[in-house]
Amino acid sequence: MEKKDDRFLKTIKETIKTVAISLLIVIVITQFIARPVRVEGDSMYPNLQNHEVGFSNIFGASHKTYKRFDIVVVYLESQDKYIVKRIIGLPGETIEYRDEQLYIDNKPVAEPFLDTPYFQKMVENDQAFTPDFGPYKIPEEEFFLVGDNRPRSSDSRNNGIGSFHYKNIVSKDVFVLFPLNKIRKVGH
Repeated sequence: MEKKDDRFLKTIKETIKTVAISLLIVIVITQFIARPVRVEGDSMYPNLQNHEVGFSNIFGASHKTYKRFDIVVVYLESQDKYIVKRIIGLPGETIEYRDEQLYIDNKPVAEPFLDTPYFQKMVENDQAFTPDFGPYKIPEEEFFLVGDNRPRSSDSRNNGIGSFHYKNIVSKDVFVLFPLNKIRKVGH
């Protein structure tokens, strides 16, 4: 009877050890390497779609490496949630939209990721895709973030949100894993 009890206890100890190690690995990965991401809403459509699931790179995310048009996951303090947006403006720049054109420090800047049938259809139907905005001077250490689906995005253009301090940006790029037929990297 003792041998059976010893085997049972050994199995319990091994199971606990395996679960503890697995949890530790998950915690290390999700805190320092890759953050799980679930896209909520249509603000990044068509580049990211509602309910897509994947992960975002924490390890390579640093305010010193962020570039214009990077996709980032940012913590929105006012709503205590994480959102996915695209960096449009960098610290110290002046940003403005006029007649569907992005201007940075008064120079036109192309947004090639908007060259989609969805964008073209809206413009052809005389619908404002990106309403005129600005000029807005981005504070130092902050980034101007916008959703790719401008008419359906709450982002840095909105009162009460504004630009985001680099410390609130937690990861960059999104690697979509689900649905399986849409596996891809969405980034710069």
